[in-house]
Amino acid sequence: MAMRALFLNCTLKKSPQVSNTRALVDKAVIIFKELGVESEVIRVIDHNVAFGTSSDEGNGDEWPFILEKIKACDVLVIATPIWFGVLSSVSKLVIERLDGTYMEGDPETGQYPLYGKVAGVIVTGNEDGAHDVCSTILFNLTHLGCTVPPNVDCYWVGDAGPGPSYIEAGGDKHLYTNRTVRYMAHNLVYFSKLLKKNPIPTNLKRLDEEAKSVSN
Repeated sequence: MAMRALFLNCTLKKSPQVSNTRALVDKAVIIFKELGVESEVIRVIDHNVAFGTSSDEGNGDEWPFILEKIKACDVLVIATPIWFGVLSSVSKLVIERLDGTYMEGDPETGQYPLYGKVAGVIVTGNEDGAHDVCSTILFNLTHLGCTVPPNVDCYWVGDAGPGPSYIEAGGDKHLYTNRTVRYMAHNLVYFSKLLKKNPIPTNLKRLDEEAKSVSN
């Protein structure tokens, strides 16, 4: 069963600048490979992604290219640094652009394009905020149709206040982070296989009609 994972690295650093977030993503990619899953990593800021809430904002907007990758993957992982205690502006932009998929429901069931996909989150930073960032991103992805298995958040943060980031601080040796990245990979792969064999049957269109009849 061929499976594909897509990582959206929402660092604020354009290539070829070193990304601490990418360093932790790379650990996950290695584990996915061991599990037979092919991975692709996109550094969103390297693309001309416009602000907006549609799937194509025109005028050279490169979001449609990324969106096609998202639609083709089985596992979606949003990876973001923490800035001022919250998710990066790039990851917020990604969530806002995914809002456009609400209008692209399946003709028969009405299910959004992200139905049948599993989602996880990776966070790096040298300050507090990891739990808030993870909860925000994962909650948003469930609204967009993704399935969020247990233990699919992986993060590394340093001591409170300014300090060295993941690479400089030797975060690759951090037991908790190394443990949770493995939890994340294994649970995402398991649930993705589960959904492939047992697609979600919910017919949103039919339920919309039922809701309208009750409301009238």
